[in-house]
Amino acid sequence: METLKTISFSILTLIVMASFSQCSSTKKIQQTVPLDLGQVYYQAWIAGIEGGGAGLNIYIPTEDNSIELDSVYFRGKAAKLEFKNQNGIIYIGRFISDFNKKKDIVMSNEPNTEFGNEMPKMPPKIPFELKDNECVISYKEGKKTKYFKVSNIVEKDLIPYPSAPPNKQ
Repeated sequence: METLKTISFSILTLIVMASFSQCSSTKKIQQTVPLDLGQVYYQAWIAGIEGGGAGLNIYIPTEDNSIELDSVYFRGKAAKLEFKNQNGIIYIGRFISDFNKKKDIVMSNEPNTEFGNEMPKMPPKIPFELKDNECVISYKEGKKTKYFKVSNIVEKDLIPYPSAPPNKQ
C-alpha cells in the first residue's frame, strides 16, 4: 500500500511540474511597441501562369532602425523578416502558399512507383492566438528574443503577376 502511495505521489508531482514548465515556455508579448511603425499592411499575389505559385507578403514600414526586427507571426504562420531600405525602411515577411503551385505526384496501384511522392507539409503551430488583422513581431534585445503585437493591419489589393514574381521582389 505504501508503494502505491509513493507511485501516485510521484506521478502527481510530475504532472504538476510538466504543467508549470509549459507555462514558462509561452511567449510574452510586450505591452508597448518599441519603435515607431508606419501603417502595417499585407498584400496577396498570384502568378499568372499555372504552377507559378501564390502567396501573401506583409509589409512593416518604419523610420526607426534602432531595433532590428527578426520574424513575423501572421494568420497561423511564421516568416523571417527581410530588411529593405528603399524610400524608407521596410521589413517584408513572405508567406508562400500551395495554391497555384506545380505538384508532381505519381498516383499508381504500384507502391514502388509512388516512392518519390513527398508527404504534405504541415505548418508548425505558432505560439500566439491572433485575429486575422493582427500579427506578432519578434526582435532581439541582447541575447533575448522579445515580441510585440500589431493590430489593425490593412489589406491591399491582390497583385496578379503575368508570370512568377521575381526572386526578392
